[in-house]
Amino acid sequence: MNDRIRRAALLAAASSLSLLAAPASWAQPAFPARPVTLIVPFPAGGPSDALARSVAHKMAEHLGQSIVIENLGGANGVIGLTKAIKASPDGYTIAFGGIGTHVANVALYKKLAYDPVADFVPIGPAGASPMVLLARADLPAANLGEFVAWAAQNKAKASYGSAGVGSISHYGCVLLLSALGRNVTHIPYKGVAPAMNDLMGGQTDFMCDQTTTALPQLAGGRIKPIAVLSNARLAQLPNVATAAQAGYALDIRSWNAFFAPRATPQPVVAKLTAALQHAVADAALRKQMAALGVDLPRPQQATSAAVSALIARGLREDVPALKARSEYLD
Repeated sequence: MNDRIRRAALLAAASSLSLLAAPASWAQPAFPARPVTLIVPFPAGGPSDALARSVAHKMAEHLGQSIVIENLGGANGVIGLTKAIKASPDGYTIAFGGIGTHVANVALYKKLAYDPVADFVPIGPAGASPMVLLARADLPAANLGEFVAWAAQNKAKASYGSAGVGSISHYGCVLLLSALGRNVTHIPYKGVAPAMNDLMGGQTDFMCDQTTTALPQLAGGRIKPIAVLSNARLAQLPNVATAAQAGYALDIRSWNAFFAPRATPQPVVAKLTAALQHAVADAALRKQMAALGVDLPRPQQATSAAVSALIARGLREDVPALKARSEYLD
């Protein structure tokens, strides 16, 4: 091999090595280069779905890419979240969850298909909603005291609906009924919408629902509020007392959050968190959500650590409380 050929071979080898050593940021387009899929593990039209869509729309503005909602309901979020944790950890598939999927399910399932801590990287909290005890319009009770008396007289035939076993509507009524010392027949539905429809039609007697879906239905007059199950009265229902004011120490609030599959790179998670912080800072979104009783986090509160703290507290406090009330979980 003469010198000219040798030099050409050395240059070709050096060029190949430089390509191999090129940074990933050169070889791959910056995130996000295409639409992001958000798995909402509940049916469309429910309170979690409504919140997810509203916040995701504003997140997409910041990301410069659309966020496509994939509703994959079933088993109180287990089906959708099981799919989410199997997705490629590249930020293009994320998930929506909350107190039901990441806390209540731990108490309800002997062998949960996912680990609420190890299988996810939190992106940030999406918001929290107070709970309201609702009744069919002709139920002969106007406040919690009268409701307790009615439940005692009708324990053999009273029933309540929920969005399904382990849902926040089920979880809320379990805590309420155990505080009242009443065990009432539970009728689980596949989502909030059919449960609400049967309540309005008088097929069930009451339900515990988030303000997100409760307030619009209350405006129609086909159901009525009995008590606020969180620790403060609602501006939208100023004449409805809290359970605490009736002597029952209850503060039930639903929270939701965005998650990425474990092993998602930190820079990608940081971009998604920044998009969430942009969304919750939007004045129009905050006004829209406030009208539904939803408390959006302040941008500085919309962090991965905030979600981790919510889950840790739920696993430490709520899961043992639910297990202790197992007779109310059927």
